[in-house]
Amino acid sequence: MSTLWSDLVTYADPLMEGLWVSLQLTFMTLGLGLPGGLVLAIAAASRSRAIGMVATTLVELGRGTPVLVLLLLVYNGIPLTLPAFVAAFIALAISTAAYSSEIIRGGLQAVPEDEVEAGQALGMSRAHVLRDVIVPQGLRIAMPPLVGFCIIMFQATSLAYVIAVRELTAQAKSIANETFHYFNLFLLAGALYAALSISASVLNQRAEKRLNRHA
Repeated sequence: MSTLWSDLVTYADPLMEGLWVSLQLTFMTLGLGLPGGLVLAIAAASRSRAIGMVATTLVELGRGTPVLVLLLLVYNGIPLTLPAFVAAFIALAISTAAYSSEIIRGGLQAVPEDEVEAGQALGMSRAHVLRDVIVPQGLRIAMPPLVGFCIIMFQATSLAYVIAVRELTAQAKSIANETFHYFNLFLLAGALYAALSISASVLNQRAEKRLNRHA
C-alpha cells in the first residue's frame, strides 16, 4: 500500500496529463461521431432505397469492424501520414457514428405516431416534422443510452495507446516500463477511468429520473 501511495504522489502529474489527453480525445470523438450517427440514423430511414442501403451498409461496416482494427487501419493502412492523435480521433469517430446511429434510430422510431400526424395535420412538411418533432423527441428518448455509450467510448480511448497516443493507458505503461510497478500503475489508471465513468453514470441516472418525471 505504501508503494501504491508513493507511485500516486510521484506520478500523479503524468497520469493526469494522460487523462486530459483521453478526455480531449473523447470530446473530439463524440463531437464528430454523434452528429454522424444522427445523419446515418436519418439516412437509414430515408424513403430513398439507395440512400437507406448506403447508410445501412456504412453502419454495419462500422459496427462490424473492431475499434482496434479501425485504429490500425487509419493510422497504418491509408496512404496518408496522420498524427497519432488525429488517426485515433477519426477511427473512434467512425465507430461512434456507427454504433450511436442505432441508438438514435431507436429513439426516433419511439416517437409516438400521433405526434407526427399532428405535425402533418398542421401543414408541416416532412422535413419540418423531422426537424421540429421527430428529432428533438427522439434524441430525448435516446439520451440515457447515448450517455452510457459515451462512457464506453471514453474507456475505448485506452486502445489508442497502440498507435502511441499519450493518453492515460500509454502514460501508465510508459512509467511502468521504467519502474516495473505494473500493478500499481495500471491500478491507478483503472481507478481514474472508473472514477470518471461511475460519476458520469450516476449523473446519467439522475438525469434520466428527472426526464421521466417530466415526461
